[in-house]
Amino acid sequence: MELLLAENIRTFRKKRKLTQEQLAEVLGVTSGAVYKWESGMSVPELQLIVEMADFFDTSVDVLLGYQMKDNRLDTIIQRLKEYFRTGNLEAISEAEKALKKYPNSFEIVHTCAAVYQVFGTERRDKEKLRRALELLEQSLLLISQNTNPEISEDFIYGEIGSTWISLGESEKGLEILKKHNTGASFSDAIGVTLAAFLHRAEEAEPFLSEAFVLSAAQMVNIIAGYTFLYDARGDYEMEREIVLWGQMFFSSLKAADAPSFLDKTQAVLSTLSANVGIRTEETDAARTSLQQALTHVRRFDTAPDYSLATLRFISSPESTLMHDSLGTTAKESVESVIQLLGNPALECLWKEVLKDAE
Repeated sequence: MELLLAENIRTFRKKRKLTQEQLAEVLGVTSGAVYKWESGMSVPELQLIVEMADFFDTSVDVLLGYQMKDNRLDTIIQRLKEYFRTGNLEAISEAEKALKKYPNSFEIVHTCAAVYQVFGTERRDKEKLRRALELLEQSLLLISQNTNPEISEDFIYGEIGSTWISLGESEKGLEILKKHNTGASFSDAIGVTLAAFLHRAEEAEPFLSEAFVLSAAQMVNIIAGYTFLYDARGDYEMEREIVLWGQMFFSSLKAADAPSFLDKTQAVLSTLSANVGIRTEETDAARTSLQQALTHVRRFDTAPDYSLATLRFISSPESTLMHDSLGTTAKESVESVIQLLGNPALECLWKEVLKDAE
């Protein structure tokens, strides 16, 4: 807690146009005492603080520079999040105060666990990490209060597993992560723990592959989502950049020059690129992009292959399949995207490209 008593005594004294000697005379102390108060070398007794507040026609709170904190639950949580986001160690003392005030609040307990986990991990502080474990276990008991859809019981077990790994108990943390690996949500953490900390590379590979496939599928949606976002905003430069990045990313994943599901993905990305060309009145570039889309369409639709056999970094690719909701064929996917974009000029140009290729 920061008090501004020294600064405020000096400010109020100068407003009254008094010297340190004159203020000392009013309060019945030495001028040296006033000097020490204003320099922060000492603090006046409570009775003198009250007398000064009265003399300066202000309140004790104002003279001290104290402002009462808003200690409502939501405000405390926001304050805690800001503290650990900025690396402010006051988060620890604030967390303990919050736990005393709201010991049975899921939100408080879970947020305080995050505070201890973050500071414990960053500073390799085992005491803080153990405190984080205590609070995470407590939050599981209070989870019926949880209203945040992003936090589930498995999510908290994931935090517990990660905390055990940070404590150097990799096997224990790994066991928890494996047990609660719903939807492969912890496969990346399991894989890196096995490969980096436990040096069991062969065991790590299936988990890393699973995480990689999941991330690649998510990346398609993320790139498409950003494209539609920037298109709606009219930010065509950013739209161009995200599509170009996506094309380079997925091109780099192809291990062999053979038809694959990646052709279906690239057909969609080329269509998105064509849309940018239409928006920016670069019709020739848009046509070229749609011609590239058609090339990918024909490669995939001639021999549809939903396996990831041509994808780099994947173990047992034949047993892994990729699907999307845009259409069964690559052509259907392209035309679904064109319809979603709602760009009549793009639709017309696609029909022209199809006719020219007949």
